[in-house]
Amino acid sequence: MQSRITIPLFPLGLVLLPLMPLPLHIFEERYKSMIGECLEKNKEFGIVYFNGSDIQAIGCTASIHKVVKRYNDGRLDILTRGEMRFEINEMVDHKPYIEAEVTFFDDELEENATACQALADDGMKLIKQFAGISGAQGEYGFVENMDCKSISFVIAGCEGFSLKEKQKFLEMSSTYERLEKAVGSLARIIERTKITAEIQKIIGGNGNMTRFTGIQAGGNNKEG
Repeated sequence: MQSRITIPLFPLGLVLLPLMPLPLHIFEERYKSMIGECLEKNKEFGIVYFNGSDIQAIGCTASIHKVVKRYNDGRLDILTRGEMRFEINEMVDHKPYIEAEVTFFDDELEENATACQALADDGMKLIKQFAGISGAQGEYGFVENMDCKSISFVIAGCEGFSLKEKQKFLEMSSTYERLEKAVGSLARIIERTKITAEIQKIIGGNGNMTRFTGIQAGGNNKEG
């Protein structure tokens, strides 16, 4: 049976994934206290997606890599990174900030390493392509030295995915399934992004929509 541990909890309107860098501006008193304790004791805290009404049961811990700036009023700018995934078992309400008793989990051992690596290779090409056409920030060359599980999280963290999609990727315990879903979805996102960019280019030009196959001048696409 997996052991449980109590960790500080930070509900936010985002999904943190393992390896994902996340800058945070800490300004609420309760979270100033929480981050201060984490810094003093070299502890991680948990981030869970809060959509305004519900807190998700699956989250990811964040380690504090750097205090970027300290303000006179106690506010902090920090740089964190996603680490381990967890499931909330029970909320704990003994401090000014929320804590939770959690159980950590990881991906299951994959039997088909060759298929995983093939998907990971395709994914590496796609995220570089996506960054090139979308102008997304990030240098993805480092993923080539990662294992398949790590690459699956880098792909899942792409800006093209919705928060709901990222939460699903976070909850998956199969590296192959995460890669398969993320790579397939990212390929479709790239195609849509290309089409959108082409349309914007045409709108900014002479409006000649006949460059798209099947679109007739005047907007009539019916035969006969």
